[in-house]
Amino acid sequence: MADLSHGEPAPWRFSGAKGDWEVVIGMEVHAQVSSRAKLFSGASTAFGAEPNVNVSFVDAAMPGMLPVVNDFCIDQAIRTGLGLKATINRFSQFDRKNYFYPDLPQGYQISQLYHPIVGEGEVIVELGPGKIRRVRIERIHLEQDAGKSIHDMDPEHSFVDLNRTGVALMEIVSRPDLRSPGEAAAYLGKLRQILRYLGTCDGNMQDGNLRADVNLSICRPGDYEAYRDTDDLGRLGTRCEIKNMNSIRFIQQAIEFEARRQAGVLEDGGTVDQETRLFDPDRVETRSMRSKEEAQDYRYFPCPDLLPLVIEPDRIEALAASLPELPDQKKARFVTDFGVTDYDASVLTAEVASADYFEAVAAGRNGKMAANWVINELFGRLNKEDIPIDRSPVSAEQIGKILDLIASGEISSKIAKDVFDIVWTEGGDPVDVVRSRGLTQVTDPGAIEAVVVDIIEANPAQVERARTNPKVIGWFVGQVMKATGGKANPKAVNDILRSRLTE
Repeated sequence: MADLSHGEPAPWRFSGAKGDWEVVIGMEVHAQVSSRAKLFSGASTAFGAEPNVNVSFVDAAMPGMLPVVNDFCIDQAIRTGLGLKATINRFSQFDRKNYFYPDLPQGYQISQLYHPIVGEGEVIVELGPGKIRRVRIERIHLEQDAGKSIHDMDPEHSFVDLNRTGVALMEIVSRPDLRSPGEAAAYLGKLRQILRYLGTCDGNMQDGNLRADVNLSICRPGDYEAYRDTDDLGRLGTRCEIKNMNSIRFIQQAIEFEARRQAGVLEDGGTVDQETRLFDPDRVETRSMRSKEEAQDYRYFPCPDLLPLVIEPDRIEALAASLPELPDQKKARFVTDFGVTDYDASVLTAEVASADYFEAVAAGRNGKMAANWVINELFGRLNKEDIPIDRSPVSAEQIGKILDLIASGEISSKIAKDVFDIVWTEGGDPVDVVRSRGLTQVTDPGAIEAVVVDIIEANPAQVERARTNPKVIGWFVGQVMKATGGKANPKAVNDILRSRLTE
């Protein structure tokens, strides 16, 4: 688990023409609920369907159609709250958020303003050795997504795809606790990791299933500490919202640009307008989209078509009992049970599939060796060839057998890498590969000694050098390994050479 006694990282501080500034960031993350059906209808949520195929009469706002709550989506929101150590509100209700977009057939969005399903929680973000950022979660509410306007199919007309309309979203709202572009990226990465472990959101940003609105303001050094003592948001300056960010790299770029833009406005004697802005990744800049609406602009009122949600304690307890082991818990267990380093445990637990793969390899074996092979050999090859771990050509069972062959002395570590390469490209049982191709390690001292003697007799000058410079023994090791096709046991080779060359 993260050690909360560690210190906080220093905030990102940048220089303007008239002094230093610091950035203050809060995020509203829209996470699509992992569910086969939408929040208020039975229409499919499958990604990539033809436009306007996954649309029910409810989604299209046909007259007389009434929403019905998808209980599974409610459970997914509760599980998310529990995973973020948040309060689950036993009473919550849906509200209508009124605005008019072409891709919003109802003319309103069903959301939760006054009584969200999840209250305060936290995300612990590790930012390097001894550096922890505790990000407070203010609330999580459920809402339905809007559709999608398409502007690039015709020079004169826009089109609307309603497939996403009504898809369940969890809006995860943080407090303004983030202090740098890197922290914002790390927070979103950690949040996505937790959601994937919980199975409540797949976190695929490229599909639009995880999007972030970044709320950003700047302040002078020291102002943030005063705010945190009083919770006076006025100390943090006027915030702007950068809308619909679906790339961690773009989020970092947008924050840096926007912070410097605001500093330039203030230092020129102007005022920062509270507004919604978009990020242009081609120009690496933000630009104004519209003035920032407040809650009253949306004319919220309780949705008359939906009864309030009353969550029974037994339901919350059952969902809590069903939670999987979360990333911080798993990381701590890997360090304790398998003896791996803190860094290696972080790499191995980055994704659920990676952690499961490692555990299958390490079961009953040397944990450090298993970690080394999974991280360096497997992950290295997967990254090089851009293959996800769930499509790995080499299974955990196959790597496990390679490690068993090393442990038994049947093959050396060098031969093991050759075996891995064969299994990667051709498949097969590593044991059969070793024995059918004659790759078994030579461990017979007599056989190794015969090769050593031949090489020593053929290289008298090198022998004399080795007796005055022990490093030259490495040259002899290489010659023996070359002569045996890499099959000689390296330890036995070293022992015999040292004995012979010191006679």
